[in-house]
Amino acid sequence: MTQGVWPAVLGRFVWNELPFVRAWEHPAASEVIGAGAGSIVIIGAVFVIVLITGLGKWRYLWAEWLTSVDHKKIGVMYILLAFVMLSRALIEAVLMRMQQAAAIQSPGFLSPEHFAQLFSTHGSIMIFFMAMPFLVGLINYVMPLQIGSRDVAFPLLNSISLWLTGGAAGLMMGSLVIGEFSTGGWSGYPPYTEMAFSPGVGTDYWIWAVTLGSIGSTLTGINFVVTIYKMRCPGMRLMRMPLFVWTALCASVLMIFAMPPLTVATALLALDRYLGFHFFTNDLGGNMMNYANLFWLFGHPEVYILILPAFGVYSEVVSTFSSKELYGYTSLVIATAVIAVLSFTVWVHHFFTMGQNADINAAFGIATMTIGVPTGVKIYDWIWTMYRGEVRFTAPMLYSLAFMMTFVLGGLTGIMLAFPPLDYLVHNTLFLVAHFHNMLIPGLLYGMLAGYHYWFPKAFGFRLNEKWGRISFGCWVVGFYLAFMPLYVLGAAGVARRTEGMFDPIFRPWLYVAGVGALILFAALAALVVQLWVSVRERHANGVFAGDPWDGRGLEWSTSAPPPEYNFAVIPSVHSRDPFFDSKRRRTAYAPPASYQDIELSRNSMTGPVIGVAGAATAFGLVWHMWWLAVIGLLAVIVAVIARSVARETRRIIPASEIERAEQRWLGAVARATPIPREREMASANQGLAEVSR
Repeated sequence: MTQGVWPAVLGRFVWNELPFVRAWEHPAASEVIGAGAGSIVIIGAVFVIVLITGLGKWRYLWAEWLTSVDHKKIGVMYILLAFVMLSRALIEAVLMRMQQAAAIQSPGFLSPEHFAQLFSTHGSIMIFFMAMPFLVGLINYVMPLQIGSRDVAFPLLNSISLWLTGGAAGLMMGSLVIGEFSTGGWSGYPPYTEMAFSPGVGTDYWIWAVTLGSIGSTLTGINFVVTIYKMRCPGMRLMRMPLFVWTALCASVLMIFAMPPLTVATALLALDRYLGFHFFTNDLGGNMMNYANLFWLFGHPEVYILILPAFGVYSEVVSTFSSKELYGYTSLVIATAVIAVLSFTVWVHHFFTMGQNADINAAFGIATMTIGVPTGVKIYDWIWTMYRGEVRFTAPMLYSLAFMMTFVLGGLTGIMLAFPPLDYLVHNTLFLVAHFHNMLIPGLLYGMLAGYHYWFPKAFGFRLNEKWGRISFGCWVVGFYLAFMPLYVLGAAGVARRTEGMFDPIFRPWLYVAGVGALILFAALAALVVQLWVSVRERHANGVFAGDPWDGRGLEWSTSAPPPEYNFAVIPSVHSRDPFFDSKRRRTAYAPPASYQDIELSRNSMTGPVIGVAGAATAFGLVWHMWWLAVIGLLAVIVAVIARSVARETRRIIPASEIERAEQRWLGAVARATPIPREREMASANQGLAEVSR
């Protein structure tokens, strides 16, 4: 009886699936590290639960944040998730570099299987659960403000997208505590990830985490596109939109068309594993190249989903901190659109080595080189924006400058890899690892950190500590060069990627330098944590409630910091590309409206959290073959959708009197604030009112 009950309840689970049990039975360094990672997840979760309980904040969190459909709060939660996942992925990167430095004519401290799990989780987290939440969070917060809207087009769908992404990230973290993760890399290539070669739960964790995340991203893309098309304020024509909105639009269109191929690929792989289909097997009609084409139909546009919003951030930052109108606006818009279109024409360069003929390789090589042209246009436009400008070397501007120099170097190596014969030589070496990190770290991460520093005062009403921001910036830049430039040398020497040990001691100096670089990158993340701690402690001295600490140009700076939940007391009407900047010079920026009207907003909803948690439970049940849990989770999703469909009280009214009181309080603070010149914008005297200069 017992033997029949427990498998039905626990599925594939046995006790040695817990890392703590494995470490007890086989106390090798690799198993102890795995148990330590699982312990950190559990201790961290318990600490957060105890802290929230002790502070009595559960009701507040549920009512004000977890069930919120406000685009600003959803954006903040996305970015918080991104930082949590960045912390894990960066620790894994440090472990991999330390292993390679230690495993020179030696086995090192990680087993090959553990090392393979690390590079799989590192890549999957950085792409799907750090980069995507970070950029979606920034777009969520900033874009509706920039277009003069009260919210996104579908606030509830926004919440569902967040919670699907959060549920997927929860699966990634759960794999540290129970079971193991895939060893098939972030791309999950079959036939290795088929059941015959990977019968454990690791590949299933990857499949369902990526599937949930990709569905959430597809819904997000639809939401953002409709918002930008339909909810711009009066007068904001397409060619008056800020560059960040343009890049958000193009990235969102890419999400709509690039994410479904990934969802289809993971679904077909799941059918292979669960029901014995043969889409990607080596026999019975399967063809793994179908998977490669589906995956990279997503994978290369994904690169530009990640990079385009960062380009938008750099456009905003460079213009603001150069005190100049953005040079070449039209060419930047065209370049952004061209990059988005070309991103769908180059996916085959990811498998130049897989057997297609020379004509196909040549065509995709030329297309790959061509995509460098609109990217170069952007670099030149940013340089001309700075030319003869009043450049201030704030933390966001420093990230932008470091990006331009480092990204150009990475772009040159991309042009080299677009040449098929050369790519054939270095495709599976550390040279390629150096290249794509050379694009993603300065391109994406620096951009997201620049946006984080730039818009943080708008989101929270106080500035980040500039000293610690510069320390973190220095560590990111120095750590990047030390960690990845040696990999170009090692890759050119033929060192294969995903290698946990080295046989030739001649590689030792380069691996040591790369290891030091990884540690400095970890110090950069630690400095960001210290910066946030210091900034929160000093928040009253650095408050910017007036809302415009940088002499901003767009509508997002025309409200208080943080903005009210309705964003604007009266929907603005614009007549130029830099409406707030121009209105300040006309001295009409802070004119109170003639009258106030009631504002209608969406009510908070528990639908998003229920769908996210139930979706994660369904996926967890499928991973472990706990069919009862999968069925219950799926039924919960269906019930939540039906319940929301029949709900009647989905809107609420904010009375005009409440809006008027809030606006008068803000306008009073603006009237009392002292305008601050640019050279003193980092001083505590900056209350969010920049001095208007001609």
